[in-house]
Amino acid sequence: MLGGTHFVGRAVVAAALDRGDTVTVVTRGKTGRPAPAAEAIHADRTSAGALSAALAGRAWEAVIDTWSGAPRVVRDSARLLAGRAGHYGYVSSRSVYSWPTPVGSDETATVVKADPSSGDDTDYAEAKRGGEIAVAEAFGERALLARAGLILGPYEDVGRLPWWLRRLQRGGRVLAPGPPDRPLQLLDVRDLAAWMLACAQKGLGGVFNVVSRSGHATMGSLLAAAKRESGPDAELVWASPEAISAAGIEAWTELPIWLPPTGEAAGLHDCNVERAHAAGLACRPATDTVADTWRWLCAEGGSHVPRGRPPVGLDPEKERRFLATRT
Repeated sequence: MLGGTHFVGRAVVAAALDRGDTVTVVTRGKTGRPAPAAEAIHADRTSAGALSAALAGRAWEAVIDTWSGAPRVVRDSARLLAGRAGHYGYVSSRSVYSWPTPVGSDETATVVKADPSSGDDTDYAEAKRGGEIAVAEAFGERALLARAGLILGPYEDVGRLPWWLRRLQRGGRVLAPGPPDRPLQLLDVRDLAAWMLACAQKGLGGVFNVVSRSGHATMGSLLAAAKRESGPDAELVWASPEAISAAGIEAWTELPIWLPPTGEAAGLHDCNVERAHAAGLACRPATDTVADTWRWLCAEGGSHVPRGRPPVGLDPEKERRFLATRT
């Protein structure tokens, strides 16, 4: 596991250990600690020489990588491990598709242009696409490119579902972006981890959109589940996409998870995922994801948002002004 101390990497390590796998975690050792049952190797993978020295003489059945920064780092890691591992699973993103992503599109949709040798990590889509190219060049058919959709669950370090849970915990009138039956596509991080490990065991490569089918949950069912867990006394005040837009409130960032059902972003909750599901992807009920995320927040208080990533959620005063116009 390249990484393994935060969110997706942490879930992969936990799932692998639960399966009885022998796990080596390669980490820079700057933030977070690997699970005690995993072997930890400290190496700064941004330095190809440091990684090569740390992994000298070692080989593994499979590698899983979650890197989101400069593609050059993925390129160097993949080249180094090409002769030492049988499989390379790369956690990519549906962000690699050219914008706007068409509703119902599959893995053949047009992707952004990217350079796998780039040391630039400022553009997320290009960084992920560059990482994909680098892994495919080094591992060929042994490469699994998992273009993940919206990932939620315990230890989420973006803060989307945690924000809703904390907001409902505060109670009162809560702006709920409608329509309530807006279908969502989401993925519990533990289901992503289990699927990637199963693919590694089978030696399955290729490109996959990895997320639930559209409608696995709706905005209404998700917020209802969050309300039951953290804010039973809160009142959901539903507002239309038109009213929200007119108030200058941003979808996705100020109202996490939610996107209007029409417009450029509509495809982000409506892509074709049949290839991944045919390959064994199974998604637990969203109510379980909500409940387990709340239990984690109550037990540990949540985690910090990574440096450089803006916080999500609606400013309380901005919400108050909007709700004052709603009877």
